[in-house]
Amino acid sequence: MLDKLIFNSGSNPTSKSSLSVDLTPLTIFVGPNNSGKSRALIDIENQLTTRNAAQGEVIKQILIKPLSEDEAKKEIESLQVEPNQDEKHAGHVVLSRLNLRGEGISRILVYLDGMLREFQQPNELNREHLYQYYSLLTLRLDGRSRLSLTSSQGSSDLQGEPTNNLSFLFKNNKARMELRDIVFDAFGKYLVIDPTNIGYLRIRLSERAPETEQEERGWDEKSVLFHSKASLITEASDGVNAFVGMMISLIVGSPKVTLIDEPEAFLHPSLCSKLGKEISRISAHSNKNVFISTHSANFLMGCVQGKVPLNIVRLTFDGKSGTSRLLTKEQLTPLMRNPLLRSIGVLNALFYNYVVVTEADADRAFYQEINERLLAAGDPRGIEGCLFLNAQNKQTVWDIVKPLRELGIPCVGVVDIDILKEGGVVWKKPMLGAFFPEMKHETLGLERQKLFQAFKNTNKNMKTDGGLSLLSGSDKTACSEFFKSLSDYGVFVVPTGEIESWLQNLEIGRGKNTWLTSIFEKMGDDPNDESYVKPSEGDVWDFIGNIKHWLVNPERKGIPE
Repeated sequence: MLDKLIFNSGSNPTSKSSLSVDLTPLTIFVGPNNSGKSRALIDIENQLTTRNAAQGEVIKQILIKPLSEDEAKKEIESLQVEPNQDEKHAGHVVLSRLNLRGEGISRILVYLDGMLREFQQPNELNREHLYQYYSLLTLRLDGRSRLSLTSSQGSSDLQGEPTNNLSFLFKNNKARMELRDIVFDAFGKYLVIDPTNIGYLRIRLSERAPETEQEERGWDEKSVLFHSKASLITEASDGVNAFVGMMISLIVGSPKVTLIDEPEAFLHPSLCSKLGKEISRISAHSNKNVFISTHSANFLMGCVQGKVPLNIVRLTFDGKSGTSRLLTKEQLTPLMRNPLLRSIGVLNALFYNYVVVTEADADRAFYQEINERLLAAGDPRGIEGCLFLNAQNKQTVWDIVKPLRELGIPCVGVVDIDILKEGGVVWKKPMLGAFFPEMKHETLGLERQKLFQAFKNTNKNMKTDGGLSLLSGSDKTACSEFFKSLSDYGVFVVPTGEIESWLQNLEIGRGKNTWLTSIFEKMGDDPNDESYVKPSEGDVWDFIGNIKHWLVNPERKGIPE
Protein backbone atom coordinates (compact mmCIF):
# COMPACT_ATOMS: atom_id res chain seq x y z
CA MET A 1 0.00 0.00 0.00
CA LEU A 2 2.86 2.41 0.71
CA ASP A 3 4.96 3.45 -2.27
CA LYS A 4 7.81 5.80 -1.32
CA LEU A 5 9.48 7.55 1.58
CA ILE A 6 10.88 10.99 0.86
CA PHE A 7 13.39 12.26 3.42
CA ASN A 8 14.33 15.79 4.39
CA SER A 9 18.05 15.13 3.81
CA GLY A 10 20.36 13.51 1.29
CA SER A 11 23.59 11.51 1.31
CA ASN A 12 25.67 14.31 2.85
CA PRO A 13 24.92 17.56 4.71
CA THR A 14 25.47 19.64 1.59
CA SER A 15 23.28 17.52 -0.72
CA LYS A 16 20.89 19.54 -2.83
CA SER A 17 18.55 16.59 -3.38
CA SER A 18 16.85 14.57 -0.66
CA LEU A 19 16.69 10.79 -0.50
CA SER A 20 13.66 9.05 -2.03
CA VAL A 21 13.20 5.34 -1.31
CA ASP A 22 10.95 2.93 -3.19
CA LEU A 23 9.46 0.89 -0.39
CA THR A 24 9.83 -2.86 0.05
CA PRO A 25 8.02 -4.96 2.69
CA LEU A 26 10.84 -4.29 5.19
CA THR A 27 12.66 -1.00 5.84
CA ILE A 28 15.33 -0.74 8.52
CA PHE A 29 16.73 2.50 9.93
CA VAL A 30 20.30 2.35 11.25
CA GLY A 31 22.74 4.97 12.45
CA PRO A 32 24.45 6.39 15.54
CA ASN A 33 22.60 7.40 18.71
CA ASN A 34 20.37 10.47 18.26
CA SER A 35 20.55 10.20 14.47
CA GLY A 36 16.78 10.26 13.99
CA LYS A 37 15.98 6.53 13.76
CA SER A 38 13.19 6.56 16.35
CA ARG A 39 12.00 9.94 15.10
CA ALA A 40 11.55 8.46 11.61
CA LEU A 41 9.10 5.90 13.02
CA ILE A 42 7.14 8.63 14.80
CA ASP A 43 7.05 10.70 11.58
CA ILE A 44 5.66 7.73 9.63
CA GLU A 45 3.00 7.06 12.25
CA ASN A 46 1.97 10.72 12.41
CA GLN A 47 1.78 11.17 8.65
CA LEU A 48 -0.35 8.06 8.22
CA THR A 49 -2.67 8.36 11.20
CA THR A 50 -3.06 12.13 11.71
CA ARG A 51 -5.48 14.16 9.65
CA ASN A 52 -3.56 16.36 7.19
CA ALA A 53 -0.30 15.74 9.07
CA ALA A 54 2.56 18.19 8.69
CA GLN A 55 6.01 17.36 7.34
CA GLY A 56 8.08 15.36 9.80
CA GLU A 57 11.53 16.08 11.19
CA VAL A 58 13.14 13.16 9.30
CA ILE A 59 10.47 12.03 6.83
CA LYS A 60 9.25 14.76 4.52
CA GLN A 61 6.48 12.82 2.83
CA ILE A 62 5.00 9.33 2.44
CA LEU A 63 3.60 8.43 -0.97
CA ILE A 64 0.84 5.80 -1.06
CA LYS A 65 0.12 3.52 -4.01
CA PRO A 66 -3.19 4.46 -5.67
CA LEU A 67 -5.88 1.76 -5.86
CA SER A 68 -8.48 1.26 -8.55
CA GLU A 69 -12.09 1.87 -7.54
CA ASP A 70 -12.73 -1.89 -7.27
CA GLU A 71 -9.58 -2.42 -5.18
CA ALA A 72 -10.56 0.44 -2.90
CA LYS A 73 -14.05 -1.01 -2.40
CA LYS A 74 -12.63 -4.45 -1.55
CA GLU A 75 -10.24 -2.92 0.96
CA ILE A 76 -13.06 -1.12 2.73
CA GLU A 77 -15.42 -4.11 2.54
CA SER A 78 -12.81 -6.33 4.21
CA LEU A 79 -13.22 -4.23 7.39
CA GLN A 80 -16.87 -3.18 7.05
CA VAL A 81 -19.44 -4.33 9.63
CA GLU A 82 -23.10 -3.63 10.26
CA PRO A 83 -23.58 -0.31 12.09
CA ASN A 84 -25.30 -0.02 15.43
CA GLN A 85 -28.40 2.16 15.62
CA ASP A 86 -26.42 5.21 16.76
CA GLU A 87 -23.86 4.69 13.98
CA LYS A 88 -26.28 5.00 11.06
CA HIS A 89 -25.41 8.16 9.14
CA ALA A 90 -26.07 8.82 5.47
CA GLY A 91 -23.04 8.04 3.29
CA HIS A 92 -21.08 6.53 6.17
CA VAL A 93 -19.97 2.97 6.95
CA VAL A 94 -18.48 1.33 10.03
CA LEU A 95 -15.07 -0.31 9.88
CA SER A 96 -14.04 -2.67 12.63
CA ARG A 97 -11.22 -5.06 13.55
CA LEU A 98 -9.36 -6.56 16.50
CA ASN A 99 -7.37 -3.83 18.21
CA LEU A 100 -3.71 -4.05 17.20
CA ARG A 101 -2.64 -3.77 20.83
CA GLY A 102 -4.39 -7.09 21.38
CA GLU A 103 -7.26 -6.02 23.64
CA GLY A 104 -10.79 -5.20 22.43
CA ILE A 105 -12.37 -4.28 19.12
CA SER A 106 -11.73 -0.96 17.32
CA ARG A 107 -14.65 0.60 15.41
CA ILE A 108 -14.65 3.77 13.37
CA LEU A 109 -17.32 5.61 11.37
CA VAL A 110 -16.04 6.78 7.96
CA TYR A 111 -17.42 8.76 5.05
CA LEU A 112 -17.42 6.18 2.25
CA ASP A 113 -17.16 8.38 -0.86
CA GLY A 114 -14.38 10.48 0.66
CA MET A 115 -12.32 7.45 1.58
CA LEU A 116 -12.87 5.84 -1.84
CA ARG A 117 -11.62 9.01 -3.58
CA GLU A 118 -8.54 9.20 -1.38
CA PHE A 119 -7.70 5.54 -1.96
CA GLN A 120 -7.66 6.30 -5.68
CA GLN A 121 -5.75 9.60 -5.37
CA PRO A 122 -3.86 9.35 -2.07
CA ASN A 123 -1.09 11.76 -3.03
CA GLU A 124 -3.17 14.40 -4.80
CA LEU A 125 -5.90 14.88 -2.19
CA ASN A 126 -5.61 15.82 1.46
CA ARG A 127 -5.93 12.67 3.54
CA GLU A 128 -9.00 13.78 5.43
CA HIS A 129 -10.43 10.25 5.57
CA LEU A 130 -7.62 7.85 4.74
CA TYR A 131 -5.90 8.57 8.05
CA GLN A 132 -8.83 6.80 9.75
CA TYR A 133 -8.07 3.63 7.81
CA TYR A 134 -4.40 3.74 8.76
CA SER A 135 -5.28 4.45 12.39
CA LEU A 136 -6.93 1.01 12.44
CA LEU A 137 -4.04 -0.73 10.72
CA THR A 138 -0.86 0.93 12.00
CA LEU A 139 0.97 -0.46 15.02
CA ARG A 140 4.01 1.07 16.72
CA LEU A 141 5.80 -1.08 19.30
CA ASP A 142 8.30 0.35 21.75
CA GLY A 143 10.18 -1.52 24.47
CA ARG A 144 7.53 -1.11 27.17
CA SER A 145 4.47 -1.94 25.08
CA ARG A 146 5.78 -5.21 23.68
CA LEU A 147 6.45 -6.63 27.15
CA SER A 148 2.73 -6.40 27.95
CA LEU A 149 1.64 -8.38 24.88
CA THR A 150 2.12 -11.75 26.60
CA SER A 151 0.00 -10.97 29.67
CA SER A 152 -3.13 -13.04 30.39
CA GLN A 153 -6.31 -11.92 28.63
CA GLY A 154 -10.03 -12.62 28.88
CA SER A 155 -11.20 -15.72 27.05
CA SER A 156 -14.27 -13.94 25.56
CA ASP A 157 -17.15 -15.76 23.88
CA LEU A 158 -15.56 -18.54 21.86
CA GLN A 159 -18.65 -18.69 19.61
CA GLY A 160 -18.14 -15.07 18.58
CA GLU A 161 -15.28 -13.12 17.05
CA PRO A 162 -12.04 -13.02 19.07
CA THR A 163 -11.70 -9.88 21.17
CA ASN A 164 -7.98 -10.15 21.92
CA ASN A 165 -4.79 -11.78 20.67
CA LEU A 166 -4.92 -14.83 22.92
CA SER A 167 -8.54 -15.65 22.09
CA PHE A 168 -7.57 -15.40 18.42
CA LEU A 169 -4.65 -17.79 18.95
CA PHE A 170 -6.83 -20.16 21.00
CA LYS A 171 -9.33 -20.47 18.16
CA ASN A 172 -6.93 -20.32 15.21
CA ASN A 173 -4.91 -23.53 15.01
CA LYS A 174 -2.84 -22.42 12.03
CA ALA A 175 -1.67 -19.17 13.69
CA ARG A 176 -0.98 -20.99 16.98
CA MET A 177 1.10 -23.67 15.23
CA GLU A 178 3.10 -21.04 13.33
CA LEU A 179 3.86 -19.21 16.55
CA ARG A 180 4.68 -22.48 18.33
CA ASP A 181 7.24 -23.40 15.66
CA ILE A 182 8.93 -19.99 15.93
CA VAL A 183 9.10 -20.15 19.73
CA PHE A 184 10.43 -23.71 19.75
CA ASP A 185 13.15 -22.79 17.26
CA ALA A 186 14.17 -19.84 19.46
CA PHE A 187 13.86 -21.33 22.95
CA GLY A 188 13.44 -25.09 22.62
CA LYS A 189 10.04 -25.00 24.34
CA TYR A 190 6.47 -25.31 23.08
CA LEU A 191 4.14 -22.34 23.35
CA VAL A 192 0.63 -23.35 24.46
CA ILE A 193 -2.49 -21.39 25.35
CA ASP A 194 -3.79 -22.34 28.81
CA PRO A 195 -7.58 -21.95 29.41
CA THR A 196 -7.66 -23.60 32.85
CA ASN A 197 -7.98 -20.33 34.77
CA ILE A 198 -11.69 -20.04 33.97
CA GLY A 199 -12.45 -16.81 32.11
CA TYR A 200 -8.83 -16.09 31.22
CA LEU A 201 -6.25 -17.30 28.72
CA ARG A 202 -2.57 -17.53 29.54
CA ILE A 203 0.56 -18.36 27.59
CA ARG A 204 2.72 -21.17 28.91
CA LEU A 205 5.98 -22.71 27.75
CA SER A 206 5.95 -26.48 27.86
CA GLU A 207 8.78 -29.03 27.70
CA ARG A 208 6.67 -31.14 25.35
CA ALA A 209 4.00 -30.45 22.76
CA PRO A 210 0.39 -31.32 23.65
CA GLU A 211 -0.48 -34.82 22.49
CA THR A 212 -3.85 -33.67 21.17
CA GLU A 213 -5.67 -30.43 20.61
CA GLN A 214 -7.99 -31.42 23.47
CA GLU A 215 -5.07 -31.70 25.90
CA GLU A 216 -4.16 -28.06 25.24
CA ARG A 217 -7.65 -26.61 24.96
CA GLY A 218 -9.64 -28.65 27.46
CA TRP A 219 -10.55 -28.26 31.15
CA ASP A 220 -10.44 -31.93 32.09
CA GLU A 221 -7.98 -33.49 34.52
CA LYS A 222 -5.47 -34.38 31.80
CA SER A 223 -5.44 -30.79 30.47
CA VAL A 224 -5.07 -29.30 33.94
CA LEU A 225 -2.13 -31.61 34.66
CA PHE A 226 -0.49 -30.79 31.31
CA HIS A 227 -0.66 -27.03 31.91
CA SER A 228 0.42 -27.32 35.54
CA LYS A 229 3.74 -28.79 34.37
CA ALA A 230 4.37 -25.92 31.94
CA SER A 231 5.72 -22.54 33.10
CA LEU A 232 3.89 -19.26 32.63
CA ILE A 233 5.59 -17.07 30.04
CA THR A 234 5.29 -14.09 32.38
CA GLU A 235 7.79 -15.88 34.65
CA ALA A 236 10.33 -16.00 31.82
CA SER A 237 12.86 -13.25 31.04
CA ASP A 238 11.97 -9.90 29.48
CA GLY A 239 13.79 -11.09 26.36
CA VAL A 240 11.49 -14.09 25.95
CA ASN A 241 8.38 -11.96 26.55
CA ALA A 242 9.52 -9.24 24.13
CA PHE A 243 10.37 -11.76 21.40
CA VAL A 244 7.07 -13.64 21.71
CA GLY A 245 5.09 -10.41 22.03
CA MET A 246 6.46 -9.09 18.74
CA MET A 247 5.72 -12.37 16.98
CA ILE A 248 2.15 -12.34 18.30
CA SER A 249 1.63 -8.78 17.02
CA LEU A 250 2.86 -9.62 13.54
CA ILE A 251 1.03 -12.95 13.21
CA VAL A 252 -2.24 -12.20 15.00
CA GLY A 253 -2.57 -8.45 14.67
CA SER A 254 -1.56 -8.54 11.01
CA PRO A 255 -1.17 -4.74 10.79
CA LYS A 256 -0.74 -3.10 7.40
CA VAL A 257 2.03 -0.92 8.83
CA THR A 258 4.20 -2.05 11.73
CA LEU A 259 6.72 0.26 13.40
CA ILE A 260 9.18 -1.34 15.85
CA ASP A 261 11.64 0.73 17.85
CA GLU A 262 14.84 -1.13 18.87
CA PRO A 263 13.49 -4.71 18.70
CA GLU A 264 16.83 -5.90 20.16
CA ALA A 265 15.97 -4.46 23.59
CA PHE A 266 16.08 -7.21 26.27
CA LEU A 267 17.39 -9.78 23.76
CA HIS A 268 20.61 -11.82 23.73
CA PRO A 269 22.67 -11.20 20.53
CA SER A 270 21.91 -14.67 19.11
CA LEU A 271 18.20 -14.09 19.73
CA CYS A 272 18.44 -10.73 17.94
CA SER A 273 19.59 -12.56 14.82
CA LYS A 274 16.71 -15.06 15.05
CA LEU A 275 14.24 -12.23 15.48
CA GLY A 276 15.60 -10.49 12.38
CA LYS A 277 15.19 -13.68 10.32
CA GLU A 278 11.63 -14.25 11.56
CA ILE A 279 10.54 -10.68 10.89
CA SER A 280 12.02 -10.94 7.39
CA ARG A 281 10.19 -14.21 6.79
CA ILE A 282 6.84 -12.87 8.02
CA SER A 283 7.28 -9.69 5.96
CA ALA A 284 8.01 -11.55 2.73
CA HIS A 285 5.38 -11.74 0.00
CA SER A 286 2.95 -9.51 1.86
CA ASN A 287 1.12 -6.35 0.96
CA LYS A 288 2.31 -4.81 4.22
CA ASN A 289 5.14 -2.60 5.42
CA VAL A 290 7.37 -3.11 8.44
CA PHE A 291 9.63 -0.24 9.56
CA ILE A 292 12.28 -0.87 12.19
CA SER A 293 14.77 1.30 14.04
CA THR A 294 17.70 -0.74 15.33
CA HIS A 295 21.11 -0.37 16.94
CA SER A 296 22.00 -4.06 16.69
CA ALA A 297 24.36 -5.51 14.10
CA ASN A 298 23.11 -9.00 15.03
CA PHE A 299 19.49 -8.08 14.32
CA LEU A 300 20.49 -6.45 11.04
CA MET A 301 22.46 -9.54 9.98
CA GLY A 302 19.41 -11.70 10.65
CA CYS A 303 17.28 -9.46 8.43
CA VAL A 304 19.84 -9.33 5.62
CA GLN A 305 20.22 -13.12 5.65
CA GLY A 306 16.48 -13.45 5.05
CA LYS A 307 15.04 -13.71 1.56
CA VAL A 308 12.78 -10.66 1.73
CA PRO A 309 13.57 -7.53 -0.31
CA LEU A 310 14.51 -4.82 2.15
CA ASN A 311 15.73 -1.25 2.39
CA ILE A 312 18.39 -0.18 4.87
CA VAL A 313 18.57 3.57 5.45
CA ARG A 314 21.45 5.02 7.45
CA LEU A 315 20.62 8.28 9.22
CA THR A 316 23.00 10.72 10.87
CA PHE A 317 22.53 14.01 12.71
CA ASP A 318 25.31 16.19 14.10
CA GLY A 319 23.10 18.63 15.98
CA LYS A 320 22.76 20.96 13.00
CA SER A 321 22.13 18.90 9.89
CA GLY A 322 21.32 15.31 9.00
CA THR A 323 22.00 12.81 6.26
CA SER A 324 19.98 9.94 4.79
CA ARG A 325 21.65 7.27 2.66
CA LEU A 326 20.17 4.09 1.19
CA LEU A 327 22.39 1.06 1.74
CA THR A 328 21.88 -1.92 -0.52
CA LYS A 329 21.81 -5.56 0.50
CA GLU A 330 24.58 -6.11 -2.06
CA GLN A 331 26.81 -3.59 -0.24
CA LEU A 332 26.29 -5.19 3.16
CA THR A 333 26.56 -8.87 2.22
CA PRO A 334 30.38 -8.75 1.67
CA LEU A 335 30.79 -7.19 5.13
CA MET A 336 29.13 -10.27 6.62
CA ARG A 337 30.86 -12.86 4.43
CA ASN A 338 34.44 -11.60 4.43
CA PRO A 339 36.18 -13.44 7.31
CA LEU A 340 38.39 -10.45 8.22
CA LEU A 341 35.53 -7.96 8.27
CA ARG A 342 33.21 -10.34 10.11
CA SER A 343 35.83 -11.20 12.73
CA ILE A 344 36.34 -7.57 13.76
CA GLY A 345 32.62 -6.75 13.83
CA VAL A 346 32.79 -4.24 10.99
CA LEU A 347 28.99 -4.14 10.67
CA ASN A 348 28.92 -2.30 14.02
CA ALA A 349 30.32 0.70 12.14
CA LEU A 350 26.81 1.43 10.87
CA PHE A 351 25.87 2.54 14.38
CA TYR A 352 28.73 4.97 14.98
CA ASN A 353 29.39 8.49 13.75
CA TYR A 354 32.95 7.77 12.68
CA VAL A 355 35.46 4.92 12.30
CA VAL A 356 39.24 4.79 12.71
CA VAL A 357 41.00 1.74 11.24
CA THR A 358 44.50 0.85 12.44
CA GLU A 359 47.11 -1.67 11.30
CA ALA A 360 46.93 -4.01 14.31
CA ASP A 361 45.03 -4.67 17.51
CA ALA A 362 47.68 -3.00 19.71
CA ASP A 363 47.37 0.16 17.59
CA ARG A 364 43.60 0.08 17.96
CA ALA A 365 43.79 -0.29 21.75
CA PHE A 366 46.30 2.55 22.12
CA TYR A 367 44.54 5.09 19.91
CA GLN A 368 41.19 4.23 21.47
CA GLU A 369 42.64 4.86 24.94
CA ILE A 370 44.09 8.20 23.82
CA ASN A 371 40.68 9.20 22.49
CA GLU A 372 38.94 8.09 25.70
CA ARG A 373 41.26 10.30 27.75
CA LEU A 374 40.63 13.27 25.48
CA LEU A 375 36.87 12.79 25.86
CA ALA A 376 37.11 12.34 29.62
CA ALA A 377 39.04 15.59 29.89
CA GLY A 378 36.47 17.45 27.79
CA ASP A 379 39.23 18.13 25.26
CA PRO A 380 37.88 19.32 21.88
CA ARG A 381 40.31 16.97 20.14
CA GLY A 382 38.33 13.93 21.37
CA ILE A 383 36.12 12.14 18.84
CA GLU A 384 32.59 11.44 20.08
CA GLY A 385 30.83 8.34 18.75
CA CYS A 386 33.93 6.82 17.16
CA LEU A 387 34.54 3.11 16.60
CA PHE A 388 38.14 1.92 16.48
CA LEU A 389 38.80 -1.18 14.36
CA ASN A 390 41.99 -3.02 13.52
CA ALA A 391 43.17 -4.69 10.34
CA GLN A 392 45.94 -7.30 10.13
CA ASN A 393 48.51 -5.05 8.42
CA LYS A 394 48.76 -1.81 6.49
CA GLN A 395 47.50 -3.43 3.28
CA THR A 396 44.25 -4.74 4.79
CA VAL A 397 43.46 -1.37 6.39
CA TRP A 398 42.03 -0.31 3.04
CA ASP A 399 39.94 -3.48 2.69
CA ILE A 400 38.00 -2.11 5.67
CA VAL A 401 38.07 1.61 4.87
CA LYS A 402 36.81 1.27 1.29
CA PRO A 403 33.50 -0.56 1.89
CA LEU A 404 32.69 1.64 4.89
CA ARG A 405 33.19 4.80 2.86
CA GLU A 406 31.01 3.34 0.13
CA LEU A 407 28.29 3.20 2.78
CA GLY A 408 28.85 6.90 3.49
CA ILE A 409 30.58 6.33 6.84
CA PRO A 410 33.44 8.77 7.57
CA CYS A 411 36.34 6.37 8.05
CA VAL A 412 40.11 7.00 8.25
CA GLY A 413 43.08 4.69 7.95
CA VAL A 414 46.08 5.13 10.30
CA VAL A 415 49.39 3.64 9.10
CA ASP A 416 53.06 3.77 10.02
CA ILE A 417 55.52 5.82 7.99
CA ASP A 418 56.87 2.78 6.12
CA ILE A 419 53.85 3.06 3.84
CA LEU A 420 56.37 5.04 1.77
CA LYS A 421 58.20 1.79 1.00
CA GLU A 422 55.23 0.27 -0.75
CA GLY A 423 54.89 0.75 -4.49
CA GLY A 424 52.92 -0.81 -7.33
CA VAL A 425 49.76 -2.71 -6.46
CA VAL A 426 50.30 -2.21 -2.71
CA TRP A 427 50.44 1.58 -3.09
CA LYS A 428 47.28 1.43 -5.17
CA LYS A 429 45.32 0.10 -2.18
CA PRO A 430 45.21 3.36 -0.19
CA MET A 431 44.65 5.29 -3.41
CA LEU A 432 41.57 3.23 -4.24
CA GLY A 433 40.45 2.60 -0.67
CA ALA A 434 40.45 6.30 0.23
CA PHE A 435 38.94 7.31 -3.14
CA PHE A 436 41.73 9.59 -4.36
CA PRO A 437 40.91 10.96 -7.82
CA GLU A 438 42.62 8.75 -10.40
CA MET A 439 44.57 11.70 -11.81
CA LYS A 440 46.36 12.03 -8.46
CA HIS A 441 47.52 8.40 -8.30
CA GLU A 442 50.55 8.78 -10.55
CA THR A 443 51.62 12.14 -9.10
CA LEU A 444 51.41 10.91 -5.52
CA GLY A 445 53.17 7.69 -6.51
CA LEU A 446 56.14 9.62 -7.91
CA GLU A 447 56.30 11.79 -4.78
CA ARG A 448 56.29 8.66 -2.65
CA GLN A 449 59.27 7.23 -4.55
CA LYS A 450 61.32 10.40 -4.14
CA LEU A 451 60.55 10.67 -0.43
CA PHE A 452 61.41 7.03 0.14
CA GLN A 453 64.79 7.66 -1.54
CA ALA A 454 65.32 10.70 0.68
CA PHE A 455 64.80 8.52 3.76
CA LYS A 456 67.14 5.84 2.37
CA ASN A 457 69.81 8.50 1.91
CA THR A 458 69.80 9.12 5.67
CA ASN A 459 71.02 5.54 6.22
CA LYS A 460 68.61 5.25 9.11
CA ASN A 461 65.36 3.35 9.73
CA MET A 462 62.47 5.72 9.07
CA LYS A 463 60.15 3.77 11.41
CA THR A 464 62.33 3.38 14.48
CA ASP A 465 64.85 6.23 14.26
CA GLY A 466 62.67 9.32 14.18
CA GLY A 467 60.36 9.38 11.18
CA LEU A 468 59.94 12.82 9.68
CA SER A 469 62.64 14.31 11.93
CA LEU A 470 65.26 12.36 9.96
CA LEU A 471 64.77 14.75 7.04
CA SER A 472 65.73 18.39 6.85
CA GLY A 473 65.27 21.42 4.64
CA SER A 474 63.17 21.05 1.49
CA ASP A 475 62.94 17.27 1.88
CA LYS A 476 61.25 17.66 5.26
CA THR A 477 58.92 20.33 3.88
CA ALA A 478 58.02 18.14 0.90
CA CYS A 479 57.32 15.16 3.16
CA SER A 480 55.09 17.23 5.46
CA GLU A 481 53.13 18.48 2.47
CA PHE A 482 52.85 14.95 1.13
CA PHE A 483 51.41 13.70 4.41
CA LYS A 484 49.02 16.65 4.36
CA SER A 485 47.87 15.62 0.85
CA LEU A 486 47.17 12.13 2.16
CA SER A 487 45.35 13.36 5.27
CA ASP A 488 43.07 15.48 3.08
CA TYR A 489 41.60 12.15 1.96
CA GLY A 490 41.58 10.55 5.41
CA VAL A 491 44.91 8.69 5.16
CA PHE A 492 46.90 9.45 8.30
CA VAL A 493 50.59 8.55 8.46
CA VAL A 494 52.36 8.47 11.84
CA PRO A 495 54.92 11.31 11.34
CA THR A 496 57.16 10.06 14.15
CA GLY A 497 57.55 6.70 12.41
CA GLU A 498 55.41 4.08 14.14
CA ILE A 499 52.96 3.74 16.98
CA GLU A 500 55.76 2.84 19.43
CA SER A 501 57.32 6.26 18.85
CA TRP A 502 54.51 8.17 20.58
CA LEU A 503 54.87 9.54 24.13
CA GLN A 504 58.65 9.21 24.19
CA ASN A 505 58.75 11.14 27.48
CA LEU A 506 57.40 8.06 29.28
CA GLU A 507 60.73 6.29 28.73
CA ILE A 508 59.64 2.71 28.29
CA GLY A 509 60.95 -0.23 26.31
CA ARG A 510 59.87 -0.09 22.69
CA GLY A 511 59.78 -3.82 21.92
CA LYS A 512 56.81 -4.93 19.80
CA ASN A 513 55.73 -7.67 22.19
CA THR A 514 55.84 -5.64 25.40
CA TRP A 515 55.23 -2.05 24.32
CA LEU A 516 51.43 -1.88 24.77
CA THR A 517 51.49 -3.42 28.24
CA SER A 518 54.39 -1.19 29.27
CA ILE A 519 52.89 2.05 28.01
CA PHE A 520 49.50 1.35 29.57
CA GLU A 521 51.25 0.70 32.90
CA LYS A 522 53.11 4.02 32.60
CA MET A 523 49.94 5.89 31.59
CA GLY A 524 48.17 4.67 34.74
CA ASP A 525 44.54 3.76 35.32
CA ASP A 526 43.48 6.10 38.16
CA PRO A 527 42.66 9.65 37.01
CA ASN A 528 43.18 10.88 40.57
CA ASP A 529 46.76 9.60 40.70
CA GLU A 530 49.48 12.23 40.10
CA SER A 531 51.25 9.91 37.65
CA TYR A 532 48.13 9.41 35.53
CA VAL A 533 48.87 10.62 31.98
CA LYS A 534 46.41 13.26 30.86
CA PRO A 535 46.11 15.03 27.50
CA SER A 536 48.71 17.66 26.68
CA GLU A 537 49.76 19.71 23.68
CA GLY A 538 51.37 18.04 20.69
CA ASP A 539 52.37 14.39 20.27
CA VAL A 540 49.65 11.75 19.76
CA TRP A 541 47.01 14.04 21.27
CA ASP A 542 47.29 16.43 18.33
CA PHE A 543 47.45 13.49 15.93
CA ILE A 544 44.00 12.35 17.11
CA GLY A 545 42.84 15.97 16.92
CA ASN A 546 43.88 16.10 13.26
CA ILE A 547 41.95 12.90 12.58
CA LYS A 548 38.89 14.45 14.21
CA HIS A 549 39.20 17.54 12.01
CA TRP A 550 38.83 15.37 8.90
CA LEU A 551 36.05 13.24 10.34
CA VAL A 552 33.78 16.11 11.36
CA ASN A 553 34.40 18.22 8.27
CA PRO A 554 31.20 18.08 6.13
CA GLU A 555 33.32 18.89 3.07
CA ARG A 556 35.86 16.10 3.73
CA LYS A 557 37.34 14.49 0.64
CA GLY A 558 37.25 10.79 -0.14
CA ILE A 559 33.60 9.88 0.57
CA PRO A 560 31.80 8.79 -2.63
CA GLU A 561 28.29 10.07 -3.28
